[in-house]
Amino acid sequence: MPRLIFVNLPVADLPRSIAFYEAVGATRNPQFSDDTAACMVMSDTIHVMLLTHAKFSQFTAKKISDARTTCEVMIAVSADDREAVDAMVDKASTAGGALDPTPKQDYGFMYGRSFEDPDGHIWEVMWMDVAAAASAMQPQG
Repeated sequence: MPRLIFVNLPVADLPRSIAFYEAVGATRNPQFSDDTAACMVMSDTIHVMLLTHAKFSQFTAKKISDARTTCEVMIAVSADDREAVDAMVDKASTAGGALDPTPKQDYGFMYGRSFEDPDGHIWEVMWMDVAAAASAMQPQG
């Protein structure tokens, strides 16, 4: 069985966050959702747990940071091609996310953009042509 990742994110407004993640292509798993948390399925192996601040605080004694003013982590996900990168970022923008909070990356064989969700969490969406990247990284001479 492949390993799964569950990204736990504190959110200020759970319904708004659910709507945002549905807009960028995630589906809500009702089995692991209630009025304090929602399991948003990004793929077979990637799940985002949206937790109200009260629920998130049950798992840590640390203060919840404000992701709009501080950055602890940037979450990166892969895309099938350049068009899929742009499509996901555009969906995030349409759903109320901030567009490209980090610099766009375009190296020909690798392309990436980013967005912030309504709580300021940064997501990078990346595509890479693995074969082209391997030859680009080969030592010259």
